[in-house]
Amino acid sequence: MQAMVLERPGEPLKLVERPDPEPSQGEVRLRVSACGVCRTDLHVVDGELPNPKLPIVPGHEIVGRIDFVGKGVSGLAVGMRVGIPWLGRTCGHCKYCLEGRENLCDAPLFTGYTRDGGFATHTVADAKFVFRLPEQGEDAAIAPLLCAGLIGWRSLRIAGEGKRIGLYGFGAAAHIIAQVARWQGREVYAFTRPDDAPSQIFARRLGANWAGSSEEKPPQEIDCAIIYAPVGGLVPLALGAVRKGGRVVCAGIHMSDIPAFPYRLLWEERELRSVANLTRRDGDEFLDVAAKASVVTETVRYPLIHANEALADLRTGRLQGAAVLVPDASQIGIGP
Repeated sequence: MQAMVLERPGEPLKLVERPDPEPSQGEVRLRVSACGVCRTDLHVVDGELPNPKLPIVPGHEIVGRIDFVGKGVSGLAVGMRVGIPWLGRTCGHCKYCLEGRENLCDAPLFTGYTRDGGFATHTVADAKFVFRLPEQGEDAAIAPLLCAGLIGWRSLRIAGEGKRIGLYGFGAAAHIIAQVARWQGREVYAFTRPDDAPSQIFARRLGANWAGSSEEKPPQEIDCAIIYAPVGGLVPLALGAVRKGGRVVCAGIHMSDIPAFPYRLLWEERELRSVANLTRRDGDEFLDVAAKASVVTETVRYPLIHANEALADLRTGRLQGAAVLVPDASQIGIGP
């Protein structure tokens, strides 16, 4: 197998050739056909998340086909099309797992962070944390659903049922969730970097009722807001945009420090929440919703060996939609 490996945070990934991995008890091996490049991968590579398993193969929006089934696995077979998300394993017995809140497990493993992920031609996964996927749709188009979509869905549910929803940072997650929110009959207000006209045009094309700078006030107060950009300075701006009793949700695993802000922004029963990881139930729910809402992801596809380029484009904000690595170079291109 070939893999793009992080040996030290802050350094470029290196192309490494390894023996094909063999699944242990309860695991399956995939031949990877596509792997989305998530902002969390960027946080891992840049050293913004503590204690990664090194060396590590990043990547946790993985689509592929099973080519080896380990002992003790039932319900999965060679040739099945499956997806692997960020949550790679939980302990199953801590307080949070027993309460059905496995996203808060005390001893989890995370794909592409504490166990090897999908920036590779092959990867191994715990069979209990693999999602079976339908045969419809391109692999590269489905890959972003496995984190940008799943975390987006969890953050949308936590944001509540408000009619007017603000999305701060119109990247991979927001471009998916905007489609879901519109399907639900909500109004979408997209907030981008100042003077980021291309992202604002992109948001309007996907049905946003309004798109503008994060420093602007929307034309009317919004009911809730989700912050996808890892910028703490957006928190007071979002609190200032939501109505009384409104809610602001921070959707990322990492965010720069939130600056001090006057209490009046939080007063009148506004709420500030965070989202942590995902559950397998989130995955089952969202994959069903994405099909019903006819979600179409917009992807920019890169060969596996160009993973560093994809990360750099994400870091500098040059992307619209989602970056996806494809080991098969014949699938390179831009498309839905």
